[in-house]
Amino acid sequence: MCVKYGLKVEERTYTYDEIFRGVLDYFNGDETAAREWIVKYVDAGRPDVIEVRPTELECDVVRFQNKKEKWVAFVGLKNERPYEIFTGLMDDEEGIVLPKSVTHGKIIKAKNADGTNRYDFQFQNKRGYKITVEGLSGKFNKEYWNYAKLISGILRYHMPLQNVLHLIESLSLDAENINTWKMGVVRALKKYVSGSENTETDEPDVDEDNY
Repeated sequence: MCVKYGLKVEERTYTYDEIFRGVLDYFNGDETAAREWIVKYVDAGRPDVIEVRPTELECDVVRFQNKKEKWVAFVGLKNERPYEIFTGLMDDEEGIVLPKSVTHGKIIKAKNADGTNRYDFQFQNKRGYKITVEGLSGKFNKEYWNYAKLISGILRYHMPLQNVLHLIESLSLDAENINTWKMGVVRALKKYVSGSENTETDEPDVDEDNY
């Protein structure tokens, strides 16, 4: 644990083997592709990659539609760049409901009584009170949660965002609603791509303007 920019941060070191195993899994066992990705996107001058996650991250809230269901994405930002993403159903019983006016907040990493980690979302309401929604992971479908964790892992390795979008688009997922979901994720992240990098992307059944 150290303090950076006035925030408490957790520091973790990834060995080359840990990075390689994670990237190898992403490229479906293609060792050549995995090694090329590491050489291109990981600093070859360091044997380890240091990930420093502040306890709190600024967060944008992006709403989108997955088929006929309303969904929400929480995009955690570090140095004004997407660092992690959480997505889930907008539902007061099985998911999460936020006031329509909420477009920004914070993702806070906290510990449960048993020592496990959780992620909370905190925003400020119109009266200035801080509202905290605890345990984002517990509110969302596990399958979507795991896909979002994979995407967050890629974001944390600082792959160029346009490349991240292409990778997400190329994911071959079985269910139609999951494929529609991934296009919602693309839309949530696309706003952070600089104009010189941005390209047009087909986005079926994804409509934030209907909210």
